[in-house]
Amino acid sequence: MDAIIIVLIILVVLVVIALVQTIQVIQQASAAIVERFGRYTRTLNAGLNIVVPFIDRIRNRIDLREQVVPFPPQPVITQDNLVVNIDTVIYYQVTDARAATYEVSNYIQAIEQLTVTTLRNIIGGMDLERTLTSREEINAALRGVLDEATGKWGIRVNRVELKAIEPPTSIQDSMEKQMRADRDKRAAILQAEGVRQSEILQAEGAKQSEILRAEGDAKAAALRAEGEAQAIRTVFEAIHAGDADQKLLSYQYVQMLPKIAEGDSNKLWIVPSEIGEALKGLGGNLSRFTAPNGGGTPGGPSAGDALDKPARREQPRIE
Repeated sequence: MDAIIIVLIILVVLVVIALVQTIQVIQQASAAIVERFGRYTRTLNAGLNIVVPFIDRIRNRIDLREQVVPFPPQPVITQDNLVVNIDTVIYYQVTDARAATYEVSNYIQAIEQLTVTTLRNIIGGMDLERTLTSREEINAALRGVLDEATGKWGIRVNRVELKAIEPPTSIQDSMEKQMRADRDKRAAILQAEGVRQSEILQAEGAKQSEILRAEGDAKAAALRAEGEAQAIRTVFEAIHAGDADQKLLSYQYVQMLPKIAEGDSNKLWIVPSEIGEALKGLGGNLSRFTAPNGGGTPGGPSAGDALDKPARREQPRIE
């Protein structure tokens, strides 16, 4: 009985092991390589799969998602014999699990070595300045070579990026000094441009100010002349409207003579010829009023009448 129980237990264990080996569950975005007696049979995709226990064997499980692999800095010599250290990052994806398993022993190491050799070939044809400013060109050339070489391995290289390009320390110091000199030069140029623009604006402002001042003076003089002309025209019209006689005009002229002579610059002034006749008429009028016994004309009023009843003369009215 004991031997039968032991045999039954062994059979149960074998059945369990067989079931475990028969049912294979593959995760999403993964693949498995199945070999039968050491020979490739098929590729298991994601999901539940059945294999022959003790005959079929899962050799390798491969992740089909896009992978990112950073490579350590590699020393590369440029065309002008300068050594630069370049860090690279590779984005790749396995498209054929069978080729990735059987066409190359270690595709990660193969991609790294291929990247280093290709990078040295590309950088070897460029000088340092072009190397520092041509990252996109280097990335495109490197990706083209890697994608072509890794295609038979069942791998697609999606992107290649240069993470860092480090020139020698002495070159970095020289580049920093050059950039500092360029910045100082640009700052001096900008300052000179600012001073020049400021002076131009100040000159334009002074010019506009002089123009506006001159226009204002011209307009003021025109308005002043217009006002004086209007005043003269008004006075002239008022005199003619009031019908002033020669006596009143002579009297007004005599009153204005002291004002004409008040100015310090009036050293010489001209008396018009008509002033003689005006003064004669004015003198005759004055002598008539200041003559003895009235000094009136024949038939005229006496001095007593003139004192008792002064002669009233209608003055011209100016409107």
